[in-house]
Amino acid sequence: MNPLAKSTRLGDLVALVQGQLERGNPDTAILRLATLESADGASLAFLTSGGYRRQAGITRAAAVVSSVELSEAVPEHVALVTVRDAYRAYGALARHFSLLANLAAVPSIHPTAIIDPSATLGADVAIGPHVSVAADVQIGAGAMIGAGCTLDHAVRIGAQARLYPRVTVGAQCDIGARSLIHSGTVVGSDGFGFARHEQRWEKIPQLGSVRIGDDVEIGANCAIDRGALDDTVIGDGCKLDNLIQVAHNVRIGEHTAIAACVGIAGSARIGRRCMIGGAAGILGHLEICDDVTISAMSLVTRSITQPGFYSGIFPLMDNSEWERAAVLVRHLPELRARLRRLESRLKES
Repeated sequence: MNPLAKSTRLGDLVALVQGQLERGNPDTAILRLATLESADGASLAFLTSGGYRRQAGITRAAAVVSSVELSEAVPEHVALVTVRDAYRAYGALARHFSLLANLAAVPSIHPTAIIDPSATLGADVAIGPHVSVAADVQIGAGAMIGAGCTLDHAVRIGAQARLYPRVTVGAQCDIGARSLIHSGTVVGSDGFGFARHEQRWEKIPQLGSVRIGDDVEIGANCAIDRGALDDTVIGDGCKLDNLIQVAHNVRIGEHTAIAACVGIAGSARIGRRCMIGGAAGILGHLEICDDVTISAMSLVTRSITQPGFYSGIFPLMDNSEWERAAVLVRHLPELRARLRRLESRLKES
């Protein structure tokens, strides 16, 4: 399969997803992925659930990827590819076509980029306009650094990593292989470290760095603070949405997914394969074990030691009803004491 071709053979795409071409010509040229409704004769579409049977019956796609169970919904004149998991196949093919769309025809270094002579660049590196690469930076083979990025002293970028425009990576931070960081994110900003002395704050220098593993994706406008002494660590395969704050010394285990607007306070430790819902808050110095799911908007105020699904949300309701409920919450300790006194009297009588 030639990644620089304008189209990809259907047979090559079938091999990529380890599927079975039930009917159709393997030499059919596929230019794009599309929905069942919008597909044309150069498109590959997907039937991922029974709710799309009607759209499958009228699709104009060149080929459709489907599970065996749903394959009868695909018209006979349309090429059919069967797979065990159509949605997973969609993900693999989307990554392939994304590579085609973003791959530079010839890896190059833009003339406006400023690169220190001591920096080391691997083969086939692409560096965009107005990039700043400081001393002792190492950039792995096939990495792509977008316009306006800043790589400070002794940064290491892994092979085939991609930094979108205007990403900043602070001194001595590591970005793993094949990781993807979207625009506006800052890796290695100072952690929030201050000591109070005589009614004022004194800054504590942050001497650690940030280590981001392989195959990590970080969304736009995130802040990953460097550690105070030890490093802030994001494990292999983690997926972070937009607008996430990761404070100093936080450690996030492998393959954890975190939705937008989550705030993680300093020195919190999150296990492997966790899922954190949007706008959740995690207090500092807590530990969350592996395989924990936390609902959106929850506030985690204590460590979690058992895998499971946790929520800490006050349900939405009419405002006047909420005000009455809030008053009750405020008086819960008093109501609890009164209930205990009543129980005690009942036992005595």
